[in-house]
Amino acid sequence: MRLEGDRAVPLLRDWTGWLFVLIAVAAVVAVLFASQPAGNGSRHAHTHPVAPPADVVPEVQPMELAPVTQDDARAQNAEVALVTKGFVAARPFVYAGGGDAKARARDCLAAAMLYEAGDDAKGQQAVGQVVINRARHPAFPKSICGVVFQGSERTTGCQFTFTCDGALNRRYSDAAWQRARNNADLMLSGGTYPPVGLATHYHTDWVRPYWSDSLEKIAIVDTHLFFRWPGFWGTQGAFRGTVSGSDGPVAKLAAISPLHAIALGLPAEIAAGVDANAAVGEARVVTGAGESAGRDTIYTQLDRKAAPESFVTTALRLCGDKPYCKFMGWTNPTLKPDSDAMSDTQRSAMSFSYLRDDKAGFEKALWNCSEYKRDDVRQCMKR
Repeated sequence: MRLEGDRAVPLLRDWTGWLFVLIAVAAVVAVLFASQPAGNGSRHAHTHPVAPPADVVPEVQPMELAPVTQDDARAQNAEVALVTKGFVAARPFVYAGGGDAKARARDCLAAAMLYEAGDDAKGQQAVGQVVINRARHPAFPKSICGVVFQGSERTTGCQFTFTCDGALNRRYSDAAWQRARNNADLMLSGGTYPPVGLATHYHTDWVRPYWSDSLEKIAIVDTHLFFRWPGFWGTQGAFRGTVSGSDGPVAKLAAISPLHAIALGLPAEIAAGVDANAAVGEARVVTGAGESAGRDTIYTQLDRKAAPESFVTTALRLCGDKPYCKFMGWTNPTLKPDSDAMSDTQRSAMSFSYLRDDKAGFEKALWNCSEYKRDDVRQCMKR
């Protein structure tokens, strides 16, 4: 007790006031702590994914990664609960087309399986199942090649990173490529990989895509995590789209798939493993500016002794993923110019040219047929 004037007042009132202050301070500290970014350590606020409206097809987010270390990403990914409720395997899928269309679809699928999972049968089947799941889902393109190369025209934001990060310039062995094609054939002929269910997304456990918090983690295959949309769009009823049976050619596969090369009017030999490095000398690259930004023109000396088909491989390698690229080569080094300001003599001496313009849907390779005979005159430069 204490005295207040001539009255005695209990001390409890003072203690109650201080207790209220302490509780308020603790609440503020807790809020501030919880709002800290997850960049340090493994702290990460996980929210339960919200199901998209059943009557609105969900938007597909690009593969953009959060700026966290590999160790932090692994820790944060491990904190996400594995959802097993409603897990079902995908129905068998049989490609509707045949002939060259099916073979092109097979090579698109095989490329995804090999470049995403390496020479590993289990991983390849898991990737193949996701591609097929996507082709059946209304949120994605309705063809195998369309799914695999969705967004590949961009330097970032493609759906499968191997299609826009230059990985296709790296070659696997012929045996590994054939194994991937065999696995792709099985997936297009009714084969399934049940462990990943109806997953439409996946990523390795050492990265954190921004979209991962909006989806449900439903499977783990080695170091890969697999996801589906919550709600209706992750159920069997959503996977009822008709998949095209007429896949067309993809320019980015021309260097490894003869069927894609031939359909583009390019010689099949460019996919025969010719050593591109032996075919080219020092190259000068002129990059456009202003309205021509993103347009590269390459002037280079070619090896006169190299196989003429190797020039296409060289052009594809140097042009990389650029949506617009003009490649010009000369076997006579004294006549090779450094810009478009070339003389008529220099232009006539050009040995090979290649032009790609994705915006116009154009791609063409031409030879100087007075120097290199071609069976198809459409491959000859106009003199």
